[in-house]
Amino acid sequence: MNRKLIVLMITAFVDMLGLLMVIPLLPFYAKSLGASGLQVGLLMSSFSIAQLVSAPMWGRFSDTYGRRPALIVGLSASAIAFVVFAYAGQLWLLFLSRLVQGAGGGTVSVIQAYVADATRPEDRAKSLGWLSAATNAGVALGPLIGMVSLAGRGAATPGLVAAGLCVINIIFAWIFLHESRDFADAKANPRVRGRSREAVLRVISHPAEPASRLIWIYAVAMGAFTGVNAVLALFLAQRFGVTKHTIGFFFTYVGVISVITRAGFLGRAVDKYGEARLSRVGLVLLGIGLGALPFLYPIADPQAVAHALGDVLPPRGVALLPFLPLAIFVAFIPLGTAFTFPCVTAMLSRVTPSHERGLYMGVQQTFGGAARVAFPTLAGWLFDRSTHAPFVVSALLVLGTIYLGLDMEKYAARPVQGG
Repeated sequence: MNRKLIVLMITAFVDMLGLLMVIPLLPFYAKSLGASGLQVGLLMSSFSIAQLVSAPMWGRFSDTYGRRPALIVGLSASAIAFVVFAYAGQLWLLFLSRLVQGAGGGTVSVIQAYVADATRPEDRAKSLGWLSAATNAGVALGPLIGMVSLAGRGAATPGLVAAGLCVINIIFAWIFLHESRDFADAKANPRVRGRSREAVLRVISHPAEPASRLIWIYAVAMGAFTGVNAVLALFLAQRFGVTKHTIGFFFTYVGVISVITRAGFLGRAVDKYGEARLSRVGLVLLGIGLGALPFLYPIADPQAVAHALGDVLPPRGVALLPFLPLAIFVAFIPLGTAFTFPCVTAMLSRVTPSHERGLYMGVQQTFGGAARVAFPTLAGWLFDRSTHAPFVVSALLVLGTIYLGLDMEKYAARPVQGG
């Protein structure tokens, strides 16, 4: 593992750590301010509305001026957003916080392009998997730190601590992160400038092209995943009695599975099965996990189950038994995302030339952002009418994208010229 990748992993970890300190709390904060399910969905979508506008700009900016300055500007926007979140006493301030953070959220594509620049094409899926493992370590730890800070110092503390982490991250990136090796190549191809609209329109007008298909797979899967997450806290509160003081345990459980999968198994799985086939396996797992959720209920009589097992469980184990069905099926979701998103992004880096890599990864985030606007809003609207609907619809759409990747092996087997 090269030094640049390690620095990027640390940067991504700290960034996600701060974000996940506040994300699990958002639906509960919004509900306390009188928000409906639809408004909670719109709140989650507002981040993506801003990201939808900014992602191609960040991709083009990073291709032209460098990955490092784009990343630092994006982290600064997050720090401001967390401060706004900390003192949001009205619903519109929560929306403002999400919009400000979304405007800097295009840095996801910048970090991905950074990793693609720093690694060989055949190693990109594994490197992106390690990057995802680092971000999911933040997913695992962030909610716990958020819960502790919420209990210790009050409602404003998680946002302020997250802002402090952003400042530390900015300083770290400024000192240790150097420009990518492909920067000179990108600057030597100025035709990439101003091509964001052209690239976006090409994905729509030429949906059968390899890059377009990969972007559509990413967008639909990411949108479905995000849409379910938008209403998940409301579902868990309604069905399993989860509160803002316990929601962090759920995110930590999912994050731990993601870290283990991406750090321990993804690289070997890519070597054995290839990115294209593994991405399809991931889509199946993700679809099953999303679709199963609304049909899960807590175990009604955990004492009887414990007795049937021979009374070998300690008291805490018996207390957790009601959540056993949820724990089993929700594990399919992080497994699915771990096998899908790094592989799809790695294949995209192979089918696009290096001087347009930042551009197309920005376009991928644009379509992902559009999905993250539409799906949470739709999920919130559906949840107000049926607990089952947002989960079932999302699962069916994810499973439908398998068709788009059926013959992707022949396109992603090797990088295009200049890649």
